[in-house]
Amino acid sequence: MNGGGFPDLAGLAMALGIGLLIGLQRERAKGRVESPGGEPGLRTCLLLALVGAMADLLGTPAILAAGLGVAALLAMSRWQRRAEGAGPSAEVAMLATFLLGMLALHERALAGALGVIVAVTLAGKARLHAMARHWLSERELHDLLILATAVFVVLPLLPDRAVDPWQVLNLRKLWQLAVSIMTIASLGYIALRVFGSRLGLGLAGLAGGFVSSTATIAGMGERARSSPPLAPAAASAGLMSNVGTIAQLAVVLGTISPPLLRLLAVPLAAAGAVAVLAALLSSRHLLADREQVRALAGTRPFEPLAAIRFVVLLAGVMTVAAMAREWLGPGSTAGVMALSGLIDVHAAAASAAQLDAVGRIGRQDAVLGILAALAANSTLKCAMAFLKGTPAYAWRVTPGTLAMALAFGLAVLAD
Repeated sequence: MNGGGFPDLAGLAMALGIGLLIGLQRERAKGRVESPGGEPGLRTCLLLALVGAMADLLGTPAILAAGLGVAALLAMSRWQRRAEGAGPSAEVAMLATFLLGMLALHERALAGALGVIVAVTLAGKARLHAMARHWLSERELHDLLILATAVFVVLPLLPDRAVDPWQVLNLRKLWQLAVSIMTIASLGYIALRVFGSRLGLGLAGLAGGFVSSTATIAGMGERARSSPPLAPAAASAGLMSNVGTIAQLAVVLGTISPPLLRLLAVPLAAAGAVAVLAALLSSRHLLADREQVRALAGTRPFEPLAAIRFVVLLAGVMTVAAMAREWLGPGSTAGVMALSGLIDVHAAAASAAQLDAVGRIGRQDAVLGILAALAANSTLKCAMAFLKGTPAYAWRVTPGTLAMALAFGLAVLAD
């Protein structure tokens, strides 16, 4: 039995509040004409929460007795409602109310949050069913399950330590980056679905920047070359991909070396602000028709293999950079990072961050390495804009891209 006093009174109050919240929702459902009989109402839910709290106060024998009583009540309710063709949600709600009443005496905040989630879930029946049956496609549901597996099954199994002789490959952090890419791509896809054609190209460019801004700028350039009237809108999307690059850099640095992220917060903010400004200045070209948006968005929230390929590439660049630095000496960090940045600026930044995190290079060397990588990558983007796109496209993309890199460099030198 818990000790008496105000903590128990606060827990009882929380239990009653949870019972009231869930009971109000069930009472409303009970009042619907199409609702089957036998629905628990306000009084039932209040009493269930109170019984759970009192049983917890009285100790194990009371918990067992109350649990058996609630189980019998649920069995009777299920038998009655099953004959009427009703689902088991009412019985699950009753069980949740009882258990939350017990939990409220120990973890009031958690119990309250879970009570709200239960009530919202019960109240959103029609919307949840519509989303599952009509809004989500089979492919989208499949990808959602892949993402859930990556987060809740694979990630906890990976070791949180370096597994290579150069101390740069941390499997858990690498997988966290893969999960971040899939999550961000999914959010971009959802935004594209929500906002539709109005901001379609811009959102497609932003989402592409989280995977590869260089590839996005090259792809948009090819689209501008094949359809010259689309060049201004494609350039706007290419500039939006730079915003994704800066955001992804922050994710990479924050995952691998939070102190390095704090040190580069101002340069990243400056580069991000310039990238956003460049994109906004061309935002009048962000309108595109529905078919163009659909073609750019694709048919799924994210490509799992693309995310895995990115992490494999990142791991390879990190390993090669560590080997090259060990062979060439500490003074080669900036040059190695610049060459790595030509392949992928995120991989170069991850390599510098990991070397900094394990103490293989100084923090200032890591900062200069990331600056060199971003400068090299931005130069390559401009070259790709001219090689893949039309002059009209390239001259729209180049100034904003170079200004972003310049803002980062000036902020680093001034800091």
